[in-house]
Amino acid sequence: MMIKIVVFDDDPTGSQTVYGCPLLLRWDKEMVRKGLQDSSPLLFLLTNTRSLSPEMAEERLREICKVLKQVIKENALRYKDIFFISRGDSTLRGHGYLEPKVIHEELGPFDATFHVPAFIEGGRTTLNGIHLLNGIPVHKTIFAKDKIFGYKTSNLAFWLEDKSKGKINSKDVKSISLEKLKRANNNKIEMKNFINSLSKFSGNDSVIVDAETSADLSSFAYAIKDLHYKKNFLFRSAASLINALSGITSDSNSIKDFSSLRLKDESGTPRPGLVVIGSHVKLADDQLEVLLAEKCFDGVQLPVKKISRILSGSLRDTLLPDLENIWFKQLTNIMKRGKTPVLYTSRGELLLESNLERINFGIALSELISRLVSKISNKLGYVISKGGITTHTLLEKGLNLKSVNLKGQVVPGVSVVCPDEPYKVRLPIITFPGNLGDQKSLLNVWKIMENQ
Repeated sequence: MMIKIVVFDDDPTGSQTVYGCPLLLRWDKEMVRKGLQDSSPLLFLLTNTRSLSPEMAEERLREICKVLKQVIKENALRYKDIFFISRGDSTLRGHGYLEPKVIHEELGPFDATFHVPAFIEGGRTTLNGIHLLNGIPVHKTIFAKDKIFGYKTSNLAFWLEDKSKGKINSKDVKSISLEKLKRANNNKIEMKNFINSLSKFSGNDSVIVDAETSADLSSFAYAIKDLHYKKNFLFRSAASLINALSGITSDSNSIKDFSSLRLKDESGTPRPGLVVIGSHVKLADDQLEVLLAEKCFDGVQLPVKKISRILSGSLRDTLLPDLENIWFKQLTNIMKRGKTPVLYTSRGELLLESNLERINFGIALSELISRLVSKISNKLGYVISKGGITTHTLLEKGLNLKSVNLKGQVVPGVSVVCPDEPYKVRLPIITFPGNLGDQKSLLNVWKIMENQ
């Protein structure tokens, strides 16, 4: 039987290295059963847990795991035929300790949890247990300053100890070196020795995996698959491990021109696009600035501080709909002028007293964006959505989708999905991670969708 790879994806950008598989936004038994029976070796469960508090994330994961267990039992499936991956951020944001812990408790026991945050396509590598972004230790980058998921070390063993609050001792963390992976990749005897060393893991060992190239991850994946029916392994990884295990790469995708997915009106004229920017990292700021400097774009800014005041006030049910109507008219007028609207939140991260307040406001803001997109969705040819949490809320609540189909990557790391349900318009959504690309990457993706 084909091995199924089930990915718990904490935001909808983790499928950024593969194509041709379902992404579920809901996980009732019927949806999960269909996903497991799909012909693709991959099934993504879009948990959106990065947007949730630890307590809410744990509750959601346990709920999904319980449904999975029921479906596996009722359909006489075997756990040995399934790989489970907890997909997380390649810059170490998210519930990196909590999520694999919960999956271990619900779907385990596992002999080891491998931590593989390398995302080769995005310049994220791991060397000697130190995680790097374009050669720079990630704790020295802007992503380490995240208000909710910040950290102070790039040493993954120390990072695990910190995030687990000491439940994992850094001295107990095992590692797989780059040297061992490269030797195994070039020599059958070394590969046999490597496989033998992996077989000795037990008791849910925490294991850090180095990687600097796709070949390194392919070497690791080969050994893992050789042991699949003998050992029970869990993975917390970024996106690159997923295509190494599945054997699916963007290069083999039959779709080469993603602008062909753009919707047209009754006369055959391509409908306008929309760019949405909810991400607040510095890179998103820079990409937004590049867009707004171009004459073919006009922006509609959502003032974060003002929205926060309204949401916490007694007149929110009156004031917010009035503002939404103004923003809707602005978006519509921009499209009538033949330009591409850019819907974005005011820049900078709003200072709130607690992480829970930040999380709840982030959810409310994403839902506001989704309502606006929903109101104009029947006029659109495509949407480029920057930021994982924004994108998930747009798909689930703005477009009211249960699942989408992954079409592939318009550029490395940037996926295109389309609704995968009867009677739903096949509006292509480009899921652009907040932390990916350079200053012109967002503009370049827009040019591709405009066939320029």
